[in-house]
Amino acid sequence: MTNAISRGRGLIAVMIVIVVCSGVVQGYLTPLLPVVGAHVGIGGVGQNNLYLLSQIAFTVLTPLLSRWGDMWGHRRLLLAAVTMVAAGSLLIAARPTTATLAVGTVLQSAVVGFFPLLAGILRSRSPEHGRIGMSVLVGALLLSIGTGGSVAGTLSDEHALAGLWTAVPFGALAAAAAIALPTSTAARAGRFNLPAALLLTCGLGALMLVLTEGQSWGWTSASSLLTGTVALVLLAAWVAVEQRSSHPLVNLSMLRDPRLAAVSAHTFCIAFGAIGFLGANAVYLGTQPDGDGFGLGLGAQAISLVSLAMVAVGFLGSTLTPGLARLIGDRAVLAVGGCAGAAGFLSLVLFHSSVPRYLVGALIVGLATGMFEAATRTLSVEVVDEAETALSVGVNEMALSLGAAIGAATIGALWSAHTTTQGAVTGTGYQWAWAACAAVALGGAAAALLYRHPSTAAAPEAATTPAGRTA
Repeated sequence: MTNAISRGRGLIAVMIVIVVCSGVVQGYLTPLLPVVGAHVGIGGVGQNNLYLLSQIAFTVLTPLLSRWGDMWGHRRLLLAAVTMVAAGSLLIAARPTTATLAVGTVLQSAVVGFFPLLAGILRSRSPEHGRIGMSVLVGALLLSIGTGGSVAGTLSDEHALAGLWTAVPFGALAAAAAIALPTSTAARAGRFNLPAALLLTCGLGALMLVLTEGQSWGWTSASSLLTGTVALVLLAAWVAVEQRSSHPLVNLSMLRDPRLAAVSAHTFCIAFGAIGFLGANAVYLGTQPDGDGFGLGLGAQAISLVSLAMVAVGFLGSTLTPGLARLIGDRAVLAVGGCAGAAGFLSLVLFHSSVPRYLVGALIVGLATGMFEAATRTLSVEVVDEAETALSVGVNEMALSLGAAIGAATIGALWSAHTTTQGAVTGTGYQWAWAACAAVALGGAAAALLYRHPSTAAAPEAATTPAGRTA
């Protein structure tokens, strides 16, 4: 069996099982939180704290799992990550309490290591399928995020907590798939830099804390300013430690490569709106229309259908990206994705008063999401040495997570500045948020223009074998 899946389509098929588990885990719990919160006695603040906890865990685990994978073997760390996710899913389903939800959420956050570790295995075992493989995996991730929430909601219609079991069978399947995967052939080297890990963990944790809680604390409050200062001091200390270390946790010199820097900047800018906008999207769809036509008043089922339509278009964009790159080149694909995201948000600024009009802009944003996730994850593999593949993809995943978090925080701040006396967001607040997302997406298109192929690189039509470089 191992020989059959060591390369090509068999290898990608097994990886799809693991990526689908990642998508389901990321998509199934959020729509259940109101029901589950009522059952275990967690109010709105507690549910938001669970989201905060997951975001901190995502950000912290990304560089750790990526670095450990490059040091100790991608398959070994993937098995550990899948086991953590499966255990967390089972814990939440079997005994839902405040404590088990918190612990289970942290364990499930290990899904953030799936893409970097899978990229390391794919590159070493089947580099000729690197581009098409990454695009297919991204498409599978997008579809499974949407369907995970729908399945969980359907199960919970019959019994309030039944939806919590959604991720359990997928966790078991992912564990079996991880066992079946071949080991990576990439060289392993280096030692774990514990001081750098502690500084980065605490610094990113403080940064995510102020980004997610700044709106409720007040951006100019003592708590926000103090937490932000602590984050900056810790991250500055981490940079200093990394630069002096012979075994850095994250090789910051990678960002001196203008190609990786351009890809990371593009990822940050597009994720700012495309991912950071997702929560706002559901809010607008469910808000009852005001006197100026803002809000669509859709129910939960209709909102889930819009979300599914967006991820379906994202899947299409992801699968078409490799072919488009062969036709027009990687830099043009990145630029087109950024412009598409900006066009989608500008459409929402202008046309938002009915479902068909709103859907046009939302679907364009979904298309841009699929394009940028496939393109940036592929290019982040190709611009570094094979031994740093997982870490490089991890850097891209960090850029995505930070972009999404800052985007969501910015949207929240703009909404807070434009509310009615009853606390509802005004039309001006929505338009400012969409306009901000459009502007940053254009910044991502500009960053794409800085991407350059090395002079020795093959033409786009021949670039099917990665030259060296999450979720």
